Amino acid sequence: MSLSIGIVGLPNVGKSSLFTALTKKSGFAANYPFATIEPNVGLVPVPDDRLDALAKIDNPAKIVPATVEFVDIAGLVAGASQGEGLGNKFLANIRETDAICEVVRFFSDPNVEHVSKKVDPQSDVETIKTELVLADIATVEKALPRLEKESKRDKTAVFKFETAKKVLEGLNEGHRVLTLGLSDEELAAVKDLCLLTCKPMLYIANVDEDQLDAELPEIDGQIPVPICAKTEADLAELDAEDAKMFMEELGLSESGLARLIREAYKLLGLQSYFTSGETETRAWTIPIGAKAPQAAGVIHSDFERGFIKAETASFEDYVALNGEKGCREAGKLRQEGKEYVVQDGDVMHFKFNV
Repeated sequence: MSLSIGIVGLPNVGKSSLFTALTKKSGFAANYPFATIEPNVGLVPVPDDRLDALAKIDNPAKIVPATVEFVDIAGLVAGASQGEGLGNKFLANIRETDAICEVVRFFSDPNVEHVSKKVDPQSDVETIKTELVLADIATVEKALPRLEKESKRDKTAVFKFETAKKVLEGLNEGHRVLTLGLSDEELAAVKDLCLLTCKPMLYIANVDEDQLDAELPEIDGQIPVPICAKTEADLAELDAEDAKMFMEELGLSESGLARLIREAYKLLGLQSYFTSGETETRAWTIPIGAKAPQAAGVIHSDFERGFIKAETASFEDYVALNGEKGCREAGKLRQEGKEYVVQDGDVMHFKFNV
């Protein structure tokens, strides 16, 4: 599975600049609203030093990191749901993403115009929240007549209709769907509506360079990830060695991209396991708590259907014992069955029936 994150924010918060820096993909950034018309999509590798450690042991033909897809859409403004600015039709581009990342302006640059004429992070967050809620209200209101008809023809559809009405009530009170305390069954019932406020939210504070270590206020109950888009843009221009030296000069242990992806994995309850050998060393993204057959299914559905067992070693053992052969000889290569819960960093080899 590849993690997909939609990036939203007001115009001129540094959203497109950050997208360009994170993805190293050309995105149009300008000092005026609505410079981004079409959505930009970029696929980036997940930084993980463990891949290099495994590759040093197995000398694979290729190294394949896990990936994250970022979708950057046009800046939203108050009234977008009623057609202000570019309207909310661009939100359709992030309905299929796993999470939404909101870039909030903390930096102070008089040369970059703020749509509200002042830097006020909390106000900006409320503006975006309101537009996402209003977009979801429109979606549910449009779906309700259809759901009502279905509920009259099919009793199994009654629960879905009642849940949609409950969701609309919460939205009309200004709440995000994810904060309504819905049961797993209720969330599943409205999943196909692809509601924006049903998605986990992650916040990025686009700060000045000297604010990277500053204490930031909570947003929606979480501490935003501090990233300086200007610094990330500078890092994107450097090769790996120079980028490492530059980060050391700034007192940074990792890039903004690494921090963002780590927090996104934490928010969504994701982790990585590895396959490694002469052909390739590769990272795979799975939910925390996934069992061995599920992990195998990420590679190919046939692996899950015909799962027999998984030869498994922890990353630490695999490195300490110099690979599969050393783990086998030391009794650290385990034979795990269908009920095994995969751990972060496991190095696995699956056996299955075709």
